[in-house]
Amino acid sequence: MTNRRVAVAGFQHETNTFVPFRTGFAEFRMADSWPRLLRGEEVISGTMGLNLPVAGAIAQARETGGVELVPILWCSAEPYGLVTDDAYRRISEMILEGLWNAGPVDGIYLDLHGAMVTESHFDGEGALLAQIRRQVVPDLPVAVSLDLHANLSAELVDHADAITIYRTYPHLDMAETGSRAMRELLRQMNGVTRRAAFRQAPFLVPLHAQFTGKAPGSRLCQLLETLPADTDESVELAMGFTAADVPDCGPSVVAYARSDQRAGALADRIMSELCSSEPEFNVPLLEPHDAVRTAMVLEGTVIIADVQDNPGAGGTSDTTGLLSALVDLQADNAILGVICDPDTAERAHRVGTGSTFSGKLGGKSGPEGQTPLEGKFRVLGISDGRIAYSGEMYGGGLAEVGPSCLLSVEDIPGDVRVVVSSVRTQCLDRAFFSHFSVDATDAKIVCVKSTVHFRADFEPISSAILNVAAPGFFPCKLAEVNYVNTRRAVPAVP
Repeated sequence: MTNRRVAVAGFQHETNTFVPFRTGFAEFRMADSWPRLLRGEEVISGTMGLNLPVAGAIAQARETGGVELVPILWCSAEPYGLVTDDAYRRISEMILEGLWNAGPVDGIYLDLHGAMVTESHFDGEGALLAQIRRQVVPDLPVAVSLDLHANLSAELVDHADAITIYRTYPHLDMAETGSRAMRELLRQMNGVTRRAAFRQAPFLVPLHAQFTGKAPGSRLCQLLETLPADTDESVELAMGFTAADVPDCGPSVVAYARSDQRAGALADRIMSELCSSEPEFNVPLLEPHDAVRTAMVLEGTVIIADVQDNPGAGGTSDTTGLLSALVDLQADNAILGVICDPDTAERAHRVGTGSTFSGKLGGKSGPEGQTPLEGKFRVLGISDGRIAYSGEMYGGGLAEVGPSCLLSVEDIPGDVRVVVSSVRTQCLDRAFFSHFSVDATDAKIVCVKSTVHFRADFEPISSAILNVAAPGFFPCKLAEVNYVNTRRAVPAVP
């Protein structure tokens, strides 16, 4: 029996249109929390064993057997501002050229995000699918895996034969989502055909409220699992990425079944449950000083999430609102990670472990009004920034965040320690502290620049989790956001 040939490619970016910076080709080439740009067989070897959709898709194809994989390209860049036209064109052309040169294939799997915005396209993924259909394969089955925070468009749904979406946040099922996409692609290559129904919600959900570990997120995910009646049916829910001011921003549902009527019924059932759950998505945010005061009197280890400066959602990861609150209130046994400040990291490396220096930490590229924390700092440790993840979400992977250090603030009676990197990175893993011999379970207050992903590794050690609204480029108070392009000018959920 002749093997079926499946082309595999990935192009991932979650774009924050409120960040006044651009994401260029260099950001896609470099390694950060995910691997560098990979081509050809490197797509397989460079992602093997990781919790990535492309890795799950490849593993599924090999497990099924009878499949010849044709790896083209895979790349991602840390979430940030608009993808430049240059970067988008160059990577899209690599994928298109790879598909042209692959020879006859029976299907295509694409590992995409669903919230890519470029200088010229509100919907980068939809535009890429349209190019592939127009220039390479108008009729072949194409399966796509997407992030839970995708802003789905009709164009993307129309050009994909199958879409699968993460069902967990933190994203513990990325590899499984790729596996589901590959399974559906192989079924379609065997002749199975389905109809699609697409629905969009009339409101937005802030990301800190999209957590699937409790209701309403957990309830919606359970319904996605139980509602389909057979293997020819599936329902996928995207919660949307609210920092992308685009017409398709917001939650949406895509359902597949053997008839238009049944697909529509499935989509309507999930959309009805989503809309009835809207009030439950109103998750409060504290001001930084209030959060620190609360944490100081609670028992056990308290996690404070700096949700609006999450580099995993496009934040600069150098705002000082929460850090200043720790210092102002002379917090004791507090740790914070990760502030991106390459100049401070370089200086710490220059003076060496055990030395002190006066300087300005953070506050160098964040929102207007943010200023550095000026003070005296002691260098407790330095590193090349190659940090092995140990938590469930990224375990087995490697963060490459450049020259890094652990500092203590020496100007206060309290004990405030800060992990500093040279490359933006989301603090979603305790490894960012343990790498510097700091056990987060021994800390009274643990501050993380993350929105929800930190919960996978930090929630099990916490007595409480507090979300703060310190200034940052990733807005979570949505009623205060000046949206221009969304399909609803003012979100229903604040």
